[in-house]
Amino acid sequence: MTMTTLPYRVTPARVLRSEWHKFWTLRSTWITLAVTSALTAAMGAGLGAAYDGTGEGGMDTVMFVLLGTQFATINLGVLGILATAGEYSTGQIRATMTAVPRRLPVLWSKAAVLTAVALPLTLATNLLTFPLAQSFLTGTDLSASLGDPGVLRALAGNAAGLTLLAVLALGIGALLRSVPTAIGAFIGLVMILPEILAMLPYAFVDDAVRYFPGKALEALTTAQPLPGTASPGAALLAMLLWTAVILTAAAVVLRRKDV
Repeated sequence: MTMTTLPYRVTPARVLRSEWHKFWTLRSTWITLAVTSALTAAMGAGLGAAYDGTGEGGMDTVMFVLLGTQFATINLGVLGILATAGEYSTGQIRATMTAVPRRLPVLWSKAAVLTAVALPLTLATNLLTFPLAQSFLTGTDLSASLGDPGVLRALAGNAAGLTLLAVLALGIGALLRSVPTAIGAFIGLVMILPEILAMLPYAFVDDAVRYFPGKALEALTTAQPLPGTASPGAALLAMLLWTAVILTAAAVVLRRKDV
């Protein structure tokens, strides 16, 4: 009786496992994630310790405590870009696509791995940073607890928003295939373009800007919605749509363009 060797099958689970292993074997991954959490917590604690209660009224306590997530926006965005555009810069993408000829499972697996890492990391960091900062804010106008209305929603919303921004950056990296270009495009879309558009004297532009990714993240990070910002639900939907559009464009380019 002869035994036949089954051919190696490329399955979604195997592609996902491969991308998971690839993600964690990079030293830059560990450093970026550690620095992101440390900076967020340190800045939250530092701001809480420095606050003397004389700030202007109307400041949202969650937004104040999580100002350090501005660093997380950049760090996680760069991490997402390196997951895709980084492979093009090293040439590793050719080996990846040779192993997975259908290509798209690679993109979906990279997005899934990044989501599975970024979401729990940012949520845990936020849940640590908030009480840490609040230990210094007791007795001030920014004093609050996790049980106060909107606080947990804002902490979770910020984590979801940062995760979506990281996946959006991953899509930009796959779309542009260049690390410097993708980082420039990401920062321009999230931080620079909304501020430029906001200077235009048109009401419809102001209405549109509040649904840009960076502004939507701000809306998700407030315990109490601020005037002139999108509602948390609308902000989350806007970020989901931005991410879906970028990933779809990246998928189309990946299918049609040579690596």
